[in-house]
Amino acid sequence: MYAERASRLDGAVVWTRTMPSPAPGPAAHPVLPDGCMDLLWTNGKLYVAGPDTHAHPPGETPAGANARYDGVRFAPGAAPAFLGVPAHELRDQRVDLAELWPAARVRALTGLVSGAADPAAALENAAVRHVADAPPPDPVLRAVARQLAAGRSVAATADAVGLGARQLHRRSLAAFGYGPKTLARILRLQRALALVRGGLPYAEAALAAGCADQAHLSREMRALAGTTLGAYVASANRETPQPSGSSTTA
Repeated sequence: MYAERASRLDGAVVWTRTMPSPAPGPAAHPVLPDGCMDLLWTNGKLYVAGPDTHAHPPGETPAGANARYDGVRFAPGAAPAFLGVPAHELRDQRVDLAELWPAARVRALTGLVSGAADPAAALENAAVRHVADAPPPDPVLRAVARQLAAGRSVAATADAVGLGARQLHRRSLAAFGYGPKTLARILRLQRALALVRGGLPYAEAALAAGCADQAHLSREMRALAGTTLGAYVASANRETPQPSGSSTTA
């Protein structure tokens, strides 16, 4: 079971996911790349889920599988300012928050979350307080994410925000964990999957999302998600509500 709601943080999502224990098998809904980073609470510890370039099994944290996960999913490009770490240093990783923040701060946050009736809400409250004291996310890179999420090309996006190709690539690594071309592919796949979950046939969803055809979408699904469209839809349908768009991870 997966549930999410909009956060008080701009563009963020607060979510909870419960799964049977022991760890789910291969049929469980995978965590797909979405351009986001998450602050996670599970098994009594705090973690950060870095930006993904491939699918991860649900429950994949250094502590192993657990029946419940709570998290705050930051908008693309927003988490590095909150964490104080460039996104590319956390790419495809699940990292103990204690490796990134001072031990005293992590202990204080752990105490707050562990004693809360709603751990996800406690995480959000802590994030809201911390964001108020942290540097703001790069507004140019937030604009880049919006442009690419809307389906604009990397070249058109660079022109729109006034960055050269090298500048855009360098700043994207720090904000998103990978270059703008990879981010564009991930966001395009998420657009297509949202349309598929909404009932649009695969071929129509592929074209509407910006793929050349259904075969192109199928190749991207294999490359980025490690599965087929049919297998993804079958597993997604087993979770209620289904994760949607760039607000899906665990």
